Amino acid sequence: MSNLNSPKRQFLAELFHTAVAAADPRLILKDILPLPPKGRTVVIGAGKGAAQLAQAFEALWPHPYEGVVVTRYGYGASCQRIQVLEAAHPVPDQAGVEAARALQGALQGLGPEDQVIALICGGGSSLLPAPPEGLTLEDLQALNSALLASGAPISVMNDIRKQFSTVNGGRLAELAYPAQVVSLIVSDVPGDDPGAVASGPTVPGRRSAGDVLEEVAARGLELPQHCMTFLKDAAQRPSLDAPSNTRTDVIASAGQSLAAAAEAARARGVNAWVLSDAIEGEARDVALVHAALARQAAQSGFPHRAPLVLLSGGEATVTLRHKGRGGRNSEFALSLALGLEGQAEIAALAADTDGIDGSEENAGAFVDGGTTRAMRAAGVDPRGALQRNDAYGAFAAIDALFHTGPTGTNVNDFRAILIGDLPES
Repeated sequence: MSNLNSPKRQFLAELFHTAVAAADPRLILKDILPLPPKGRTVVIGAGKGAAQLAQAFEALWPHPYEGVVVTRYGYGASCQRIQVLEAAHPVPDQAGVEAARALQGALQGLGPEDQVIALICGGGSSLLPAPPEGLTLEDLQALNSALLASGAPISVMNDIRKQFSTVNGGRLAELAYPAQVVSLIVSDVPGDDPGAVASGPTVPGRRSAGDVLEEVAARGLELPQHCMTFLKDAAQRPSLDAPSNTRTDVIASAGQSLAAAAEAARARGVNAWVLSDAIEGEARDVALVHAALARQAAQSGFPHRAPLVLLSGGEATVTLRHKGRGGRNSEFALSLALGLEGQAEIAALAADTDGIDGSEENAGAFVDGGTTRAMRAAGVDPRGALQRNDAYGAFAAIDALFHTGPTGTNVNDFRAILIGDLPES
């Protein structure tokens, strides 16, 4: 599939954009905003789609308000009264520290008649670094780098991050007390646990330092020495949660977006099978399972005859073995290409719904049965590229990267595998 504008690629891209549209901020905020309070309305937010959520809020909220949100560099949007800050992702920087202080400052001095509306989506963990006493930004940078390279599930990473923050794990809600905090959350985590999204800055509840220390040991995770010392010391102290007054709503999720994509496929005469919206695991291994399911469906016609599209979401992980380029979706796609070698009737797209896969500028990559052959013809060994964690380079060599730019939302991984030819329109 060398043609970027081929009908199959266009179809797969359309399904991706349908999934993203189902999590459009104006659509999802429209009917969920709370009633105005007697006192002040303060808006806070964090995540890769936080600026677009803030912009949509301003278009829908006719009452007085003020606020501040933080998003990734390049993901900002123009707002009238809500201050939009930008910081680094996935490894935090000083701008993130200052953004965390700005959000904390916005919550000072609130009373029981005031209301906080928290617009939270994926990416907030890195965008709100707030090191507790005894730790520095450099410690948090080292921690994030270690976690990102570990292959640990996002839920585990965020449980750990909560221990090294004065913001996450519900601490912003505690700071806002006695004001009510209404958290409107776009979920990018498998299972849609609101406390796991952006490490839950406004969602009460966090594991004890002792439990997290046991988790780190059980998984054999290697954290920076300063962080390990801090965690061990914290495990010796009693855990004291402060009061908060919260309401939490998950307003968009991978499940909703995959359902929208499946409906769009069926409208085109293509059967759709949603495998799961909560798949976790090593990206290259998850891809091989998807490849096996696609081959079986192509050969047996189960559970539906072709044309059929397999859809899945969740959040795969990558254990970095080398310093290559490419995020989890590109790595999934490269492993999938190896698993589908010679399967001319199968094509696929794997992409991150926020528009950026890892640290590169692509959202993901396209695959078909001839992808690995094309890579070898371009002088790239696909299996070697996978071992080097250089999926980006492999797909760039054959012009098969998928670019969207920032989408303004984030419901995590999107994977679509098309079996058979598209019906004639």
